[in-house]
Amino acid sequence: MIRLTTPDDTNALLTLAEATGLFESNQIEELAQMLNQHFNDEADSQGVWFTDDDDNEPVGVAYVAPERMTEGTWNLYLIAIHPNRQRQGRGAALLRHVEQMLVERGERMLLVETSGLEDFEYVRAFYRKIGYDEEARIRGFYKAGDDKIIFRKSLRSDVA
Repeated sequence: MIRLTTPDDTNALLTLAEATGLFESNQIEELAQMLNQHFNDEADSQGVWFTDDDDNEPVGVAYVAPERMTEGTWNLYLIAIHPNRQRQGRGAALLRHVEQMLVERGERMLLVETSGLEDFEYVRAFYRKIGYDEEARIRGFYKAGDDKIIFRKSLRSDVA
């Protein structure tokens, strides 16, 4: 069941993010700060957090927020599925849920960024498989030898 994230989900979501092995410890700390700010409304964010539950246990999380100074452009800043639940269609279902929410709001496009490292090829393949196009590559963005790859998906037929 995909639902809006609640403050009670915080610890389980941090544990989930850590279990994926995709986040370094400082990134887990930043994720904790983001969740805290979101629930305390400190950042005055329009971002939306979703949790995918299985038997009342969070197994997936997604965070999406509008791109500042744009009209209808959103960023998917985080999507993660617990390793024990990957390759079951949960990530695709969670992302489709995010996209549907944005479509219903009349938003134009969704951007996703990821690493260009070989370890992230399965992540890039996931985005390609569900209809995202590689839009840009910024060489050495994260650190030397680690490119930032940006994927894009149009959410409306009038956006090429």
